[in-house]
Amino acid sequence: MARLFFLLLLFPLLYSSVTGLNRSDFPPSFLFGASTSSYQVEGAYLDDSKGLSNWDVFSHVPGNIDDGSNGDVAADHYHRYKDDIEMMHSIGLSSYRFSLSWSRILPKGRFGGVNQAGVKFYNSLINGLLEKGIQPFVTINHYDIPEELQERYNSWLNPEIQEDFTYFVELCFKMFGDRVKHWVTFNEPNLIVKLAYSIGAFPPNRCSEPYGKCDSGNSSTEPYIAAHNMILAHAKTVNIYRKNYKSKQGGFVGISLHLRWYEPLRNITEDHLAVSRALSFDAPWILDPLFFGDYPHQMRQILGPNLPKFTEGEKKLLKNQIDFIGVNHYQTFYVKDCIYSLCDMDAYPSEALVSISTERNGIPIGKPTPVANTYVVPSSMEKLVMYLKQRYKSIPLYITENGYAQIANISTTAEEIINDIERSTYIRDYLTYLSFAIRKGADVRGYFVWSLMDNFEWISGYTVKYGLCHVNFKSLKRTPKLSAKWYSKFIKGYEQIEMASEELPKHMVS
Repeated sequence: MARLFFLLLLFPLLYSSVTGLNRSDFPPSFLFGASTSSYQVEGAYLDDSKGLSNWDVFSHVPGNIDDGSNGDVAADHYHRYKDDIEMMHSIGLSSYRFSLSWSRILPKGRFGGVNQAGVKFYNSLINGLLEKGIQPFVTINHYDIPEELQERYNSWLNPEIQEDFTYFVELCFKMFGDRVKHWVTFNEPNLIVKLAYSIGAFPPNRCSEPYGKCDSGNSSTEPYIAAHNMILAHAKTVNIYRKNYKSKQGGFVGISLHLRWYEPLRNITEDHLAVSRALSFDAPWILDPLFFGDYPHQMRQILGPNLPKFTEGEKKLLKNQIDFIGVNHYQTFYVKDCIYSLCDMDAYPSEALVSISTERNGIPIGKPTPVANTYVVPSSMEKLVMYLKQRYKSIPLYITENGYAQIANISTTAEEIINDIERSTYIRDYLTYLSFAIRKGADVRGYFVWSLMDNFEWISGYTVKYGLCHVNFKSLKRTPKLSAKWYSKFIKGYEQIEMASEELPKHMVS
């Protein structure tokens, strides 16, 4: 009876999949993939001469991670990558987005030698993917850096890190570029600088009141200094690639941003202008310099001297230094103006002089998810993509992250995690609106689910699960979830996406 009830719940999802979204709604060359990052899945944190990263150090400090865990083992992808490639192949992924552990390749940055064991691992991973017809989509930096660089000169607050980063990326181009065609310099620079230097929740734990309570830092200036160095490091990376590697390797270099969508809380001019300001502090903060050579004028007007300036030489270097935009999209908010309107100061306004909320007249902006302030609003995918198309014209886009979280506690069963109908519905609905944007002329070339497997979700530890595949973190056994089965059938172009009862999980991971 329980299984019959579950199938009845599943029927609307399968029916709408058959009658609505199809693989043919996307170009034949479109990449359907999944994403991970090095610290979140690799484990093996000191194996084979790997150096300490900032996250190795941070996660071992009591109280920093919600469940007291760390990424020492994580999903043990370092030792199990061959099985994981087989899992990707069985799903039918055409691409796998992963990141390189900087401290695994250069344990002490440019101040030490190259760790050949780390190079061998990534060569084996890349080769294994290509043997199965899966394109590697490589992120060079996804939050974790060698701890050496933090201790030596305060990492992203010091322009010297640009030299370290370009040294690292040139090694990567030399070692892997003959097989890697898609490079992402940074994952979510516009988010990580806020988490690390504004509210101080991520290493190196720098902030100032009222944004957070830290031992040191300045929330009004340091996030913008860190982002400034990342933007220049990205531009220098693209310049190096185009001058020395593009003609031989034929690849592309982009950047992935954490992009929220905003809707006006009230249908008044002030709130529509507030939406424009909020958006300018999101994507254009990082992208405008890489297209036009400078920050958005709205940021300059509001932040004044707190926003660093580019030299004339840097502005020339910056312009058009990007081949594609990576979009990481999870959240949508209502926005209210805080310049001409009274705002609730208990909800501290953002730097864009707006306040954000998830309700209008007591009605949520979408269906709530288990993660706070995160709602299902699929139409935002189309709106965000069309916004980027309008602002940055013909630039190719990849949805490099989009996914649905589950929350697990001590009473959560493996069966509840594996039968993730909500994630299947979520992926279907966001892909549907993405297909609408493509029909309107947006040059979208790929979609990557976050994430391939359950992993270490930063300060949430192992309590939050985004994976298509369940990982039992005791046995480390992987089990494809219902969403992986749905995604697989969709990618493979089944005319009728159906799951007979015998195809549902028969056993739970112990």
